Amino acid sequence: MILYSVTVNIDTDVENEWLDWMKSEHIPDVMATGMFVEYKFYRLLHETEDGGVNYSVQYFAESIDRIQQYQTEFATKLQEEVKKRYDGKYVVFRSLLESV
Repeated sequence: MILYSVTVNIDTDVENEWLDWMKSEHIPDVMATGMFVEYKFYRLLHETEDGGVNYSVQYFAESIDRIQQYQTEFATKLQEEVKKRYDGKYVVFRSLLESV
């Protein structure tokens, strides 16, 4: 199992709107690609110095091939949608983890 982890620091002034959008549109769009078998969505409990709020979306794929296909065929468009809506209001960190 491969975990594609996306950690987002979102400005508090758009947090509620972003959270609703993530749950109703973005995450369903990512899952609709068929590249992931499951996801989890968390709010980090520690505070940040910049005043934003951190969230982690964890997408689970059966293989690295699925991740690579997602990145090649779908990621750019989906990431552009986030940027278009929330440019300057978030910072994102993406990582890949393998189950051991």
